[in-house]
Amino acid sequence: MKIVFDCRYTRIGRHDGISRYTAGLVSALAKRHAVTMLISDHRQLEMLPDVPWELVSSPTSAGEPWVARQVNRLAPDVVFTPMQTMGGWGRRYRLVLTVHDLIYYRNRTPPRDLPAPIRLLWRLYHLAWWPQRMLLNRSDAVVTVSKTTKQLIADHRLTRRPVHVVTNAADMPPIAPERAARSLPETKSLVYMGSFMPYKNVETLVKAAALLPDYELHLMSRVSDAERERLGAIAPDARIVFHNGASDEEYAETLASATALVTASLDEGFGIPLVESMTLGTPVVVSDIPIFREIGGDAALYFEATSAGDLAARIRHLEESGVWAARSAAARTEAARFTWEASAEHLLTVLTAVVGRADRRLR
Repeated sequence: MKIVFDCRYTRIGRHDGISRYTAGLVSALAKRHAVTMLISDHRQLEMLPDVPWELVSSPTSAGEPWVARQVNRLAPDVVFTPMQTMGGWGRRYRLVLTVHDLIYYRNRTPPRDLPAPIRLLWRLYHLAWWPQRMLLNRSDAVVTVSKTTKQLIADHRLTRRPVHVVTNAADMPPIAPERAARSLPETKSLVYMGSFMPYKNVETLVKAAALLPDYELHLMSRVSDAERERLGAIAPDARIVFHNGASDEEYAETLASATALVTASLDEGFGIPLVESMTLGTPVVVSDIPIFREIGGDAALYFEATSAGDLAARIRHLEESGVWAARSAAARTEAARFTWEASAEHLLTVLTAVVGRADRRLR
């Protein structure tokens, strides 16, 4: 079975969520089965494993609907892509697409780093469900990263194809045994890792920080000057540290020493920062939405997403005798459910089944 893995969404120099999913999954899959990667820029190889690769056009090029003409030359049995938008016209192979979430149907502001024409198409694409249905039904199977998103796909009848869950995982450096066994946090700090898009609801975190004057709120991601000023004005007394894009090492160290990871997001497809934090034994205090219940299980503390007071109360609860240590231990147990090895093993099962299916529909 010849597997081609679409790695064209790998970022240059630093991963985002989909890029990290790509790199983690293809690295683990390549240890189990021969894989050929598709890239669109040689610099992407710096972020990917040392396995065979082929250079094809960019996934944002005008010719993407016909990219199969390039891929057909590789004679794959199956192609897996970590997105749902890979072109399939004229393909002579089986195709497995990925849907990470349905966030942008409710929050249509596209990522700011996309070119203007792509941002426009993004908005148009999410105005109705039929473009998604058309793409997914042209595949042979669909992968998503959580049971929550799988249920949403079913609720909206987005595809007639089988849908499989291949979860995200975390890439955190190992923590020293004595540090992993800590019973108290090393600092009175709270960590947020994520963007500043409206649905992330960072305002609630800032308001909660103002109610916790003995805590620092560390915002790890890159932030514009305008957004920094806006958040600072919401709660001038809050102790906020803007890292403006921390390195992986700085992020891991800040998270390992923190009291908790916090997020007030209103919608997510997964929640990699939760797994990253739990892997390090740092408790997570998160908004009470279905996907966070799925990932955090009994280890997380939950609060009403728009209530800064509710979030502050959960942080104070962690200060009670034995609570932090118990949540830390439970967090490590929950995190063990999410590994690239387990996800790659399941993906290989999915790809094998797709190739073995007699009633394939090639177009």
